[in-house]
Amino acid sequence: MPSTTSLEAALTALASVTLNSTLGEYQSFVSRYAGDLLVLTLEHIDIIAISMLLAIPIGISLGVLITFNDTAATVVLWLAGVAMTVPSIALFGLLIPVFGIGEPPVIVSLVLYSQLPLVRNTYVGLNGVDDAVIQSGRGLGMTRIERLRQIQVPMALPVIMTGLRNAVVIIIGVAAIGAFVGAGGLGDFIFQGIRERNIPMIVVTTVVLVVLTLAFDYCFAVSEQLFRLRNGEQIDQARPTRAIWRILS
Repeated sequence: MPSTTSLEAALTALASVTLNSTLGEYQSFVSRYAGDLLVLTLEHIDIIAISMLLAIPIGISLGVLITFNDTAATVVLWLAGVAMTVPSIALFGLLIPVFGIGEPPVIVSLVLYSQLPLVRNTYVGLNGVDDAVIQSGRGLGMTRIERLRQIQVPMALPVIMTGLRNAVVIIIGVAAIGAFVGAGGLGDFIFQGIRERNIPMIVVTTVVLVVLTLAFDYCFAVSEQLFRLRNGEQIDQARPTRAIWRILS
């Protein structure tokens, strides 16, 4: 009967061989499909950029406008919440008869999905500003628009940026599902990997998607710090923030 030491050595050797074989498969996939991964990543970024360019001004504008009317706020936030609850595949299906197959229905869906965090955080952030500060601005003769631009928006910026970062994460993730209706992007490799039972294709593409999400989130975190510095706040700065601020200053 084999000793415990021999059994442990055999299991360790087997695990090492399995790990090396798995890593070899991943390395082989990356070396073979690096060009395709780059193209799909750029397609994904294109979908994200277009969606953000549409979603951010719409969401923040709505968030600002509904601060003037509580009834409108209730209706808009409810509609944004309803849009968020519709499954992505179902929403794509509803939009395909109008916008066709490909990027358009996916971009419209992404804009709709991102509205709740954008509108809600803008609304909450602006309403959360201390009323005494707003009244001070009124005492200085500021109009409502001036108080909004010079007092409320700068003070609500951290909350607004949190909503924006949440919206970007939603957009990047749901955009991958858009490959199901021909939008392209990294979702192409994920669905192909599922169909072909190609584990390296699924894992590597998912890792790229995660890295892309973290990169976008970090860029917006740095942007938030730059805006807050511009507003005169004293904050802990990330290294990229310090470097960019020195250039801008």
